[in-house]
Amino acid sequence: MHVTLVHIRVKPAFVDAFMAATQVNVKASCHEVGCIYFDLLQEIDKPTQFILYEVFKDEQAAAAHKSTPHYVTWRHDVAPMMAAPREGVRYHNMSEVL
Repeated sequence: MHVTLVHIRVKPAFVDAFMAATQVNVKASCHEVGCIYFDLLQEIDKPTQFILYEVFKDEQAAAAHKSTPHYVTWRHDVAPMMAAPREGVRYHNMSEVL
């Protein structure tokens, strides 16, 4: 399993526009072959900070996601909304080995 948490900081004026654009990406991503889970989390005490929680079957499915039209459009549309560059952190799913 391929798990990535993408940490995102958005400029305050763009929070609503970012969430709208990301909702389209999330919904489409959930229908991709190899996508197990894909969700957007917003920090309660810092509403300009988000995490994309992405779980794909394998690294190939995660890589294929980055070439989908909805991802390419999302990446382009939200770029000017970012307060800092996105940071993707990969994780091992330890529940698979317990």
